[in-house]
Formats: sequence, structure tokens, C-alpha cells
Amino acid sequence: MSGHDTAARKRIAYQGEPGAYGEEAVIRYFGPDVIPTPKLSFRDVFAAVSSGEADGGLTPIENSQAGSINEVYDLLRHADLSLTGELCLPVNHCLLCLPGQELRDIRRVISHPQALAQCDAYLRELGVEIEAEYDTAGSAKLIRERELRGVAAVASARAAHIYDLTILASAIQTVKDNYTRFVELSRTPRPVPPGPAKTVLLLVTPHTPGALYEELGEFARKQINLLKLESRPSREQPWEYVFYLDVEGAADAEPVAGALAALRERAIAVQVFGAFPRAPGC
Repeated sequence: MSGHDTAARKRIAYQGEPGAYGEEAVIRYFGPDVIPTPKLSFRDVFAAVSSGEADGGLTPIENSQAGSINEVYDLLRHADLSLTGELCLPVNHCLLCLPGQELRDIRRVISHPQALAQCDAYLRELGVEIEAEYDTAGSAKLIRERELRGVAAVASARAAHIYDLTILASAIQTVKDNYTRFVELSRTPRPVPPGPAKTVLLLVTPHTPGALYEELGEFARKQINLLKLESRPSREQPWEYVFYLDVEGAADAEPVAGALAALRERAIAVQVFGAFPRAPGC
């Protein structure tokens, strides 16, 4: 491929090493004609998109079993980026080790904390030491680079192929229908085409009795489906919280636009992170 062709391809940032679920999500969402660009942390993904180092980003925001990825929500609040799409990726965790070992040889299992949480029942039954690492595929890479015997990683089958590891067990996640929802990070919003849509926003309410009830009532009165409600510490006052919401519909179309206008009249803050077509299964 020529340098010109490479330059024309979009660079999409994701957290993790080659073989991570984030890389798989990038290829599935954007297609094969992009350059997946690995970053060490979620913060680095946001920074790469914000600075223009990457043309866009894809980051996990929640898992169907382990729940929300709180760091991503916190980063969203302070990043000048837009959410412009989503993907629900089926996640099939495998147990990987150096070739020539068997399950009885494994004394320690390493992986990203989310992956370990998603495989908690299997790992408890295995009776091994559990150790968190920064990434699923990164754990596989670590085993290969350091030739760690007696250690296994929770990662994808693709990571096993990339790092030449043996798959000791497949589909070890506690809930077999296991999905991770990824969101697309962009520097500018995009128009939302007609059809099912989703808006993601931040709501800061007065710290008074009934404030959240009254403000959520705007969605109920306009028959808007509330898809998700997540609270996080405000980080400004102890024991005060902000709320992250997913609602059905696009922010610039009725009835969501009307509900947001009403919220802005009495909420402390309303911050729309983005609106985009609702992905199948999300």
C-alpha cells in the first residue's frame, strides 16, 4: 500500500493492545479500511481524538453483565467531544496460556478488571490468584513477552492467534449472552437521520427533595422512553451527584428537544454529549 493510501485512511483510537476487543469493535464498526490505533488508557483515547492525532475513537461505555465503565462517563463530562454512534459487540472470553500447559498448571489469571468481573463464576471455581492488568490483549502480550508459565490471561481468541497462545477454555463469561456497548467519539456532532435514535446527556439537579423526580417527569410527560439512568459523584461537593441519561429520540427533534428546553429552565446543568442512530441490540 502506498503512503498516499495510508494517509487517506482514517485513524481510529481504541484502548488496548492489538487483539483487544476494542480493536475488534473498531474493525466491525468502521470496516477494514481504517487504521486501528491502540492507546494505553481511555484518557489517551479521548486525548488522541481531541488533539486530532486520531480521526475518531471508539470506547466501551458499559457491559451487559458488569455494568457501566465509570471512567468513561467521567471523561465524557470534561471532554469537548461528541458521541456520534454506538455498537454492541458480543464478547466471548477465553482463557489463554503458553503452549504446552494444561488447566491444572495455572496458578494465576490476569486481565482487565472488567473482563475478570465478567468471568467471576468461572474464576472462583478455578481457585486461582486473580490479578488486574490494563488490558485483555495486553495480558496475553505480557504472558508471551515474559514467557510466564503458570499464568493465564482472559482475552479473545484473536489475541491467542496474535500472541501464539493456547486456548485452554472458551466462553468462560458468567453470562453467556455477554455484550459490551461501544460509543463513537468525534470532534463534531453529526445530523441524525430519520429512524430510531438515542440521546446521551448529563443532568445536574438542585440538591433539594424531589428535584430529580420533577426533572425526570419532563420525559414521562412527553412519553419519552428513559433507556438508562446512571449517577456519579459530582467531584465538587461530598455526597452530591450528577446523572447520566440515555433517552429514546434525537436531541434536536421533538419530543426530546422540548423536554431538554424545559429541563434547562430549572436544572443546574444539562449537557448533551450526542445523539445518534440506535444500534441493533443496544
